[in-house]
Amino acid sequence: MSMLTLYTRVLELLGKEARLGWVLAVANLLLAAAQFAEPVLFGRIVDVLSGKAVAGSPSAWPFLIAWVAFGLFTIGASAAVALYADRLAHRQRQEVLTGYFEHILQLPLTFHTGTHSGRLMKVMLNGTDALWRLWLGFFREHFAAILSVLVLLPLSLYLNWRLAILLFVLCIVFTALTTFVVRRTYGMQMAVEEHYSDLSARASDALGNVALVQSFVRIEAEVQGLRSVADQVLAAQMPVLSWWALVTVITRASTTITVLAIFTVGIALHGQGLTTVGEIVMFVSFATLLIQKLEQVVSFINNVFMEAPRLREFFNVLDAVPAVRDRPDAIDAGRLSGLVEFKDVTFSYDGKRPAVEDLSFTALPGQTIALVGPTGAGKSTAIALLHRAFDPQSGFINIDGMDVRGLKLSALRRNIGVVFQEALLFNRSIADNLRAGKPDATEDELRLAAQRAQALEFIERSERGFETNAGERGRMLSGGERQRLSIARALLKDPPILILDEATSALDAVTEAKVNTALDEVMKGRTTFVIAHRLSTIRNATRILMFDSGRVIESGTFDELVAKGGRFAELAKAQFMVQENARASMLPHEAARAPVKG
Repeated sequence: MSMLTLYTRVLELLGKEARLGWVLAVANLLLAAAQFAEPVLFGRIVDVLSGKAVAGSPSAWPFLIAWVAFGLFTIGASAAVALYADRLAHRQRQEVLTGYFEHILQLPLTFHTGTHSGRLMKVMLNGTDALWRLWLGFFREHFAAILSVLVLLPLSLYLNWRLAILLFVLCIVFTALTTFVVRRTYGMQMAVEEHYSDLSARASDALGNVALVQSFVRIEAEVQGLRSVADQVLAAQMPVLSWWALVTVITRASTTITVLAIFTVGIALHGQGLTTVGEIVMFVSFATLLIQKLEQVVSFINNVFMEAPRLREFFNVLDAVPAVRDRPDAIDAGRLSGLVEFKDVTFSYDGKRPAVEDLSFTALPGQTIALVGPTGAGKSTAIALLHRAFDPQSGFINIDGMDVRGLKLSALRRNIGVVFQEALLFNRSIADNLRAGKPDATEDELRLAAQRAQALEFIERSERGFETNAGERGRMLSGGERQRLSIARALLKDPPILILDEATSALDAVTEAKVNTALDEVMKGRTTFVIAHRLSTIRNATRILMFDSGRVIESGTFDELVAKGGRFAELAKAQFMVQENARASMLPHEAARAPVKG
């Protein structure tokens, strides 16, 4: 993406503010024209006062009055441009930020798995800040500066082409110098931005795992690691700053050199009768004004150049296309009954080895289907295909006889509830977390859902009840409490299809018993898919699908599969043997109190 293309996209993101942008552009054009009235009128006044006849008026007063009028217009127009440019930049920054946030939330889980959340936050904030700065600078002064240069050069040619040549030489030198520095430092600035991304990701990673950092006494190591990345940022940034400092020095020196050149050439031309004193004074003012505007143009180019890596990162994320999107003819079928059919479904992540292959089964409304098998066998992938985290390369998944790809994503996912292995909670109140399942839930509905999920007791023990903050990722609560809240959230959502993804695998026996009671409640009357490694949790499943290498190798009830003596029976035997050995090693009164699984 070239710098011109990049900046065109910056302006395209003005969206509904583009109309105001055009008004500001016209205002900048008028300002650019009005700013040259001062040196022209100043030169004319000098000519009048020195006895030189000036066409249009023998007196200096009309020129002075015009000077005052142009000055007042410039002040008023500049204030209005600054005010509305500020409002435009702030309003559109918030608009783009929320649009970007909505976009990344819609990107597939595979994207988020491979991209650090700290980096995404950094890209969002830095990108929108860069847009704000460029919009504000462009409409406040940079656009006016560019137009001023474009107006000044033809005007100077008209007034005195001999002196105007000096101004053209000055512009050519500036253009060549700026182009050289941009090309020299382009790669350097890209490296700087990569280091900044590493800095943000590393800091976020350490803060997100602060318990690990403290328990393994890694505070000093993490700080040292962050300091090392910060040193790399400085090492990469300093050469870039040095080059642009050189441009600034040369810019300042050019003012003196150009003014001296105009006086030298002007004196020689005046001796030949080819210019007037007023024109010499006028061109000295032109040179000063041109240097000022060129500094602003260089500042604009520098700003675009410095922001370019951040904007490229921002646009790269903004251009990421979700792998799964609504079809143009997708429908909202309302509440579904929960008849799920997989027909010859095949899906591969890399296009080489299938994660699931020729998967076919049917789940009737209200049935419980358990998916078991070794890690990587395809269980989670099959369920991910159901709620369209991905779409299969071949085959069909139907709900109530409709292909899931023909349903709107929001409509499909409203009909599916998920209780994850790790209970995912916002850093908000318990009530807010529960209302993720039903935004308009009343307090009575919250209490009923919490009661059915075995969560009301610990909520009421809290000082603030449902207004208790769950903490970041629910860290203010225990694992069992978080899991019961996620079950209550699913109850509030009341979906016809439920997915339980290892919902009790990380819990102790007592907590697991409470959560299982809550799960029995939430599973009633729903088509339920249970991903499980502990077979004791699926003893009463309607059907069990044994996965291996992306295929279903066995299917049946618990008793049927055990009776077959196949892979499932081996797995069941191994797990029960472990439990039997554990019970045999207990004292009689301990064994009597021990929970019996299955």
